[in-house]
Amino acid sequence: MSITLKKLRRLTQATALTLTLAVIATGAAFAASAPAVKGPQVEAPKRVLLVGNSYLYYNDSLHNHLRRMVAEADAELGKALQYKSATIGGATLAHHNVDWLTGPGQIGIKEPFELVILQGHSAAALSDKRQAAFKEAAAAHAKIIAERGGKVALYMTHAYVAPHKQAKPENTQLIDDFYVKTGNELGVLVIPVGLAFDEAYKRDPQIKLHNAQDHSHPSLLGSYLAAATVYATIYGKSPVGNAYDAYGQIDAKTAAFLQQVAQDTVTGFFARK
Repeated sequence: MSITLKKLRRLTQATALTLTLAVIATGAAFAASAPAVKGPQVEAPKRVLLVGNSYLYYNDSLHNHLRRMVAEADAELGKALQYKSATIGGATLAHHNVDWLTGPGQIGIKEPFELVILQGHSAAALSDKRQAAFKEAAAAHAKIIAERGGKVALYMTHAYVAPHKQAKPENTQLIDDFYVKTGNELGVLVIPVGLAFDEAYKRDPQIKLHNAQDHSHPSLLGSYLAAATVYATIYGKSPVGNAYDAYGQIDAKTAAFLQQVAQDTVTGFFARK
């Protein structure tokens, strides 16, 4: 079967066009995986509200570990901090009355919050229905927060680990993609806690970042890593060398390891192109 020169040219042109479109599509997908907001939107935020569930309040509450890290690094800033944490066990973002929580004076903070960190359900990224619900609630909350002069950060949750029944190797990527996409749509900061957990396990598979009872909630080490990741993200400073060790509960070597993982994760996350 013979092909004329004219047909060959048409086939070549069609192939070239297909390849070009594929490259464009790949580039667009890659671009979408990069966070649009690359660093702190508030310089050294003092009035911070964390909204979420038991992922935050386990192990003496993430906001306490974060506050102590900040104070250890900068004593003057530490004295000025006004942190609040509003958590409901098993909650989704829709369960929180952010309009009421962020009203000046409602929960003991007279001035509007400068930054509100939103942490959704641990399975928020794992189904279309949950994704839609998270996006709707996050958008509604972000609008209210912006109207009061505040900024928003999305707390990217960590993935479950075996033997949790929903633990799957692809979950971290699903969570990553979903939070970055949502963050970019809303124009808000994303805190890559889930990626820090994944990186820590890659570097040391024996480390215990999850609660041994349910393989979902963070252990103390997990909460410490999360706090270090939040610190590096919202303050734009490295947690490496921070002396806070959960009052001696975390040995120096492990604390240094978790601090380095947090900083490396945040640096790599915001360097995406």
